[in-house]
Amino acid sequence: MYSSENIVSDARHLAPEIQKLRHELHRQPEIGLDLPLTQQRVLEWLEPLGFEVTLGQELSSVTAVLRGGAARDNAPSVLLRGDMDALPIREKANVSYASQTGNTMHACGHDLHTAMLAGAATILADRRDQLAGDVVFMFQPGEEGFDGAGHMIREGVLEAAGATVDAAFGLHVMSALGTSGQFMSRPGPVMSSSAGLFVTVHGQGGHGSAPFLAKDPVYVAAEMVTAMQGMVTRRFDVFDPVVISVGVFEGGHARNVIPETAHFEATVRSFSRETFAALEQKLPRLLRGIASAHGVDVEIELRPEYPVTINHESETAFASRAVVELFEESAYAQMANPLAGSEDFSRVLEHVPGAFIFLSALAPGVEASDAQFNHSPFAEFSDEVLPKGTALYTHLAISKLAELSAN
Repeated sequence: MYSSENIVSDARHLAPEIQKLRHELHRQPEIGLDLPLTQQRVLEWLEPLGFEVTLGQELSSVTAVLRGGAARDNAPSVLLRGDMDALPIREKANVSYASQTGNTMHACGHDLHTAMLAGAATILADRRDQLAGDVVFMFQPGEEGFDGAGHMIREGVLEAAGATVDAAFGLHVMSALGTSGQFMSRPGPVMSSSAGLFVTVHGQGGHGSAPFLAKDPVYVAAEMVTAMQGMVTRRFDVFDPVVISVGVFEGGHARNVIPETAHFEATVRSFSRETFAALEQKLPRLLRGIASAHGVDVEIELRPEYPVTINHESETAFASRAVVELFEESAYAQMANPLAGSEDFSRVLEHVPGAFIFLSALAPGVEASDAQFNHSPFAEFSDEVLPKGTALYTHLAISKLAELSAN
């Protein structure tokens, strides 16, 4: 008989195996779209469960479909997503299962996501006769800047059960946010869009002692960087903000020589489609205007990466109720504001109603104010949250299918 208490109990019982899988994945992190070792480990876990498994063509993804035994014709389906890739970071966290792969680390907790989703697959397989529909498991490479979700959508993950899934849910652990074990989310924008800005200013080189005889691209590029921050505060609503951060600035090779070119690159983030559309117009116009004023040329590329992650209101409310049903009222907190990080689960939510939920995995004995955030080489994620994430994935699938089937 299905009950939320039984799900929590099952997840806790499975916790040692989930933790073992997480540690295995953490020791052998892989980057990008090609994760052969991670893919193989996931397939080994799924093999005895009797799923319909499809492997990616453009990437080493795993799509697994669990058919519900209680499903009728035209049964609903729910997608659960776990990303699997790591980052090009040399691990400095003091953990016994540290990365054994050079400058590669699971610094964003995707090893936990994969392990929790695998755990949910085991529990749901044991309860397939109770499922009022099908569950699609989306084990995804390439979230960290490689648009793995876009690749998997093009290869048909949303239709893997036979028709477009009716709802989709994703989890993401955080190493320095909230109280450990607490889930967090919000309706509407929950993470920003991201774009890359690439600018090259073409001037006229010369001697550093006589800048009036040259056209200094470094000075012009520096003015552009400053002007962009003014544009952010003077051209955009403070309640629908824009974040522009320059991470690369290059120009010249000798201190007494004015170079021919200067180049900078920035990350550009916003929280609504309308604001990004405005950025696409205003940002190039600003930079071209500055270049024109100084009599130099400029090349500009604003390269969209991930769209805004927008949670559907009804599915976010559903997810929050699921957390409370499993645990207690205090286990869920509604976020006041979105995060300025970006996520390719946004692509799924553009097609399917769903929600993206955060789970605090603050290391034991560490205050959030002292913890290192995701992507830090010192980031640590607590194993103690693994059964909680596993239980929520499981409960979301069972209860959402039941709700969809009843309608």
